[in-house]
Amino acid sequence: MSTDDIEKLLDRTRALEAENARLREQVGAERLRGETAVNVQEHRYRALFDAMDEGFCVIEFFDGPHGPLSDYIHVEANAAYAAHAGIPNVVGQKLREMVAEEADGWVELYGGVLRTGKPIRFQRELVATGRHLELAAFRLEPPSLRQVAVLFQDITARKRAEQALQSLNETLETRIAEAIAERKLLADVFEATTAYIHVLDKDFVWLAINRSGAQEFERVFGVRPKVGDHMLEILEGRPQQREAVRAIWTRALAGEEFVEIAAFSDPGGEVRHYEMRFSTLRDADGAPIGAYQFVYDVTERLAEQDRLRETEAALRQAQKMEAIGQLTGGIAHDFNNLLAGVSGSLELMQTRLSQGRIHDVERYINVAQGAARRAAALTHRLLAFSRRQTLAPKPTDVNRLIHGMEDLIRRTVGPSVNFEVIGASGLWPALVDPSQLENALLNLCINARDAMPDGGRMVVETANRWLDERAARMHDVPIGQYLSLCVSDTGSGMTPEVMAKAFDPFFTTKPIGAGTGLGLSMIYGFAKQSGGQVRIYSEVGQGTTVCLYLPRYIGELEEADPLGGAIIASRAEQGETVLVVDDEPTVRMLVTEVLEDLGYAAIEAADSVAGLRVLQSDVRIDLLVTDVGLPGGMNGRQMADAGRAARPGLKVLFITGYAENAALNSGHLEPGMAVLTKPFVVDALGARIREMITSG
Repeated sequence: MSTDDIEKLLDRTRALEAENARLREQVGAERLRGETAVNVQEHRYRALFDAMDEGFCVIEFFDGPHGPLSDYIHVEANAAYAAHAGIPNVVGQKLREMVAEEADGWVELYGGVLRTGKPIRFQRELVATGRHLELAAFRLEPPSLRQVAVLFQDITARKRAEQALQSLNETLETRIAEAIAERKLLADVFEATTAYIHVLDKDFVWLAINRSGAQEFERVFGVRPKVGDHMLEILEGRPQQREAVRAIWTRALAGEEFVEIAAFSDPGGEVRHYEMRFSTLRDADGAPIGAYQFVYDVTERLAEQDRLRETEAALRQAQKMEAIGQLTGGIAHDFNNLLAGVSGSLELMQTRLSQGRIHDVERYINVAQGAARRAAALTHRLLAFSRRQTLAPKPTDVNRLIHGMEDLIRRTVGPSVNFEVIGASGLWPALVDPSQLENALLNLCINARDAMPDGGRMVVETANRWLDERAARMHDVPIGQYLSLCVSDTGSGMTPEVMAKAFDPFFTTKPIGAGTGLGLSMIYGFAKQSGGQVRIYSEVGQGTTVCLYLPRYIGELEEADPLGGAIIASRAEQGETVLVVDDEPTVRMLVTEVLEDLGYAAIEAADSVAGLRVLQSDVRIDLLVTDVGLPGGMNGRQMADAGRAARPGLKVLFITGYAENAALNSGHLEPGMAVLTKPFVVDALGARIREMITSG
């Protein structure tokens, strides 16, 4: 809007105001005629006022809390006011209520017009609505009205275009320089990278290739590619390599993004391995137009990985041998002590018998039997490490079990660990597999020891627990009575992330070869299968406590005896025959002697072939007694199954020092089959044989 336009509007406004004043003076004399004329003029004035494209308003100053003439109210405004300023229904609104934060600036501008009577023309942003306005303001006469007329229009779009153009002009040169530098940088990276880079369109034509990529392609395939070449055409004379390249690039050009390692041989026969990373090439609209490939020669890396695997395998083997050496040394030490008691007692018995001093023999027998019982307890404990079988839960005194393992645990954790047992008095019994519980306890103690490489304190503690609804829900077990077995250490502790994965199979924080990651997962499975739960409480740097919660057993405990009590076996009936198959002559001799003493006919076989030959004959066989591990190409279970094919319903008693799950179908025995673990009491063997022959 030009200055002339504004002046014309001002003249028109002044004329209207003058005409209104003249009309008001004539109202008294010619009321009816005057009112009609005023209405006509008012109508014309309002029509002109509202028809204006520009925003227009009249503001009237008043004295406010901020001082004289410190605020104003809008007394008139045309329809275009809201369109340009973005504020509707402005008549009657006070400045400081509308735009309090901007009020001082507007009061200063329009207040100057009111005081001086000089019109102003300016541009300003109305921050409250984000509009840029071009404004003109002049005082309405007389000054006593305290009114200022404001004419304005919205120039936001023009202002933003000017700012954008100014910004573009200011930054264009910089952006051009940056783009050139960026392109040069990308080109330098493209050429300097150790990767071999190939970019192809959907027709197998090179769009880009870096220098090292072209050189390596030429070394392998004997031809140097360049941008614009067709990959399949330049490999026309090498059909085998051409088809390999076609197959892998077809996947990439179809939109598949993948990584693959492949081997290629050069014309000289040298084979090298390459890791190829394929990605989709897209245009500015995101449509696929080809594919690009980053290739890395990983021959040395793979060779290093092979060497590392070999080293790790050797390390694991060395660690295994060291662990076996420690274990066998400890076992040999314990068994030497036990064998000394057995062999010494036997020698003294032989001496006393030759001297006729038979009254001393019973004492030596008791010593030998005590050593044998301790040996049986030790072997049962060792077998707990290796057996994976169906749980055999029985009422167990957990305090007594811990006391029996205390010496073994102390030797295992070593002298640098201060080991302590706190057994609760009046501890409830638990219905649990004692061998598996021993295994779990020893695993927990070993983990605690490993968490304290520089030594520390380890506590094994038992307690009775009554878990109400809230506690049971927290421990994820049914409501009821439990006993807890907790192993605490003052070691390095676990982070929440490690605790969350601690029971996952094969998860371990130990170095390669130092742990399988199965210990805690097996303990978790054992606890859950026993109707209980296991929980970990740990803080980094403070230590760890692992607690087993086992259901209480209601009932009386039986006295434990590794070799069983004295059993009186019934004698055989006429003609009953037992086949004994064992590769150990002393075992065959022992079993045969027991059978003959009880009146059975005994047939011996030293391997599975000889045993099966007897089973497939017409000889009467009432029971097969066999070891599980046998020479001859079949184990004891396989021989028994083959024998049952010829003798349906054949009863089988497996005797073994190690319950091989694989040989016994993971502990699942068919009806008419049973297992007796070595060592066993002679009378117990006779009783079991009688029981099996007469059963069913």
